[in-house]
Amino acid sequence: MKNSSRQLEYAGKDLEAMSFARNYHRWIIDSFKPFLKGNIAEVGAGSGNFSKLVLEYLPEIQLLSFEPSINMYRKLRLAQGTEPRWNALNCFYGERASEFNEVFDAVLYVNVLEHIEDHHAELRSVRPTLKPGGHLCIFVPALPFLYSELDASIGHFRRYTKHELVELVTSIGFRITQVHYMDIIGILPWYLAFVLMKRKITGGNVSLYDKIVIPPMRLVEKIFPIPIGKNLMLVAEK
Repeated sequence: MKNSSRQLEYAGKDLEAMSFARNYHRWIIDSFKPFLKGNIAEVGAGSGNFSKLVLEYLPEIQLLSFEPSINMYRKLRLAQGTEPRWNALNCFYGERASEFNEVFDAVLYVNVLEHIEDHHAELRSVRPTLKPGGHLCIFVPALPFLYSELDASIGHFRRYTKHELVELVTSIGFRITQVHYMDIIGILPWYLAFVLMKRKITGGNVSLYDKIVIPPMRLVEKIFPIPIGKNLMLVAEK
């Protein structure tokens, strides 16, 4: 999210809708799993739905979630409960980064970097917090031609191309481990629904897509590399 006052309010309607995307989130976690170990920082944790899945599927990690929105942070703390492997801070990552010199084995951005206006400064603050050999894990919306009123309404500054994301990350000194598009089938439905028809995202349409499309598409994309997709996944090493 854009770096301003930490006391900002965030409506979070997109987060509510995406809470129905369990298969989609599991796909993201499994894609990053080889790089998620030890101490993990999660930037822009929102209400904690994705965080809970990370902890569920990765029982050996310790998670520190950062969330600047005060109303989302309240929900995050409720989700956290008494989980001993999970702590949370109500701040932007860059505000506290100097306190975590070479602390984290991985720093995780899932559908967050596109919310940050100065993404270059954001990622510069990440590099010193990673241990040598630690990993930066990024998942973002892709393809600028898919940018819609929905993107603008939920605070997206951009959608990325592979070249743009790689150039951003390498300019800070990271070495790319892997980068690829995901969700090729989702390009056309997104363009029709949100670019042309200007619809809103709902829990119903997210749930339907998650149950019907994501499982078979995940199998297909595991076998056949795709040249383009609705999202981008990148892993880079310090």
